[in-house]
Amino acid sequence: QVQLVESGGGLVQAGGSLRLSCVFSGGSFSNVAMGWFRQAPGKEREFVAGINWTGTSTYYVDSVKGRFTISRTNTKNTVYLQMNSLKPEDTAVYYCAAASTLRIVTTNPKDYGYWGQGTQVTVSS
Repeated sequence: QVQLVESGGGLVQAGGSLRLSCVFSGGSFSNVAMGWFRQAPGKEREFVAGINWTGTSTYYVDSVKGRFTISRTNTKNTVYLQMNSLKPEDTAVYYCAAASTLRIVTTNPKDYGYWGQGTQVTVSS
């Protein structure tokens, strides 16, 4: 069965950077879209970034455009989220997700059938 394991979270000062990684196992990574979501305390989980199966198409929520970059290395079954110019409002648990079958980018959490356990990102002011 598909498993996703995130890493790279932590505590960083505002303006700093972090790179999240997510390793996929148990399925065909190169055939599905991937996404990153986040959930802050007291808020609903929200889409952050998505990437298609080949890595040639990406999509971001407006609040992170120009600061975050999603990428993937299919030979390593890994998807990344490079986060620059971090702000306190980026503080959340970040989740990696794999689409159930879709290859194109999707922002709908219902299209993602597999989720990681989450990694905490805390940005101090």
